Amino acid sequence: MPIGPSEVVIIALVVILLFGWKRLPDAARSLGRSARVFKSEVNEMKAEDEARKRAAGESSGTSAMREDNSPRTDNQSGPAA
Repeated sequence: MPIGPSEVVIIALVVILLFGWKRLPDAARSLGRSARVFKSEVNEMKAEDEARKRAAGESSGTSAMREDNSPRTDNQSGPAA
C-alpha cells in the first residue's frame, strides 16, 4: 500500500506538532548522525564477517594442501618380499 501525498502531509504535521519548529532541525540533525553511525557499524560488521570467511577459507585451503603434500606411508617401491 503506497503512501500518498495526503498521508505525507499528515505525517509532517504530526512531526511538527510533536517536536515544534525550533527543535525540528536538531531532531533531523540527530537522526542523520544516528543513521550515519548505524551505517558505519553495519559496514564494519560486514567487513569483519568477510575477513573471518576469508581467514577460514585460507586456513582450510592450506590444511588441504598440507594433506596432499604429506609423505605417503604405503611405500610400494621397496624390494619384493
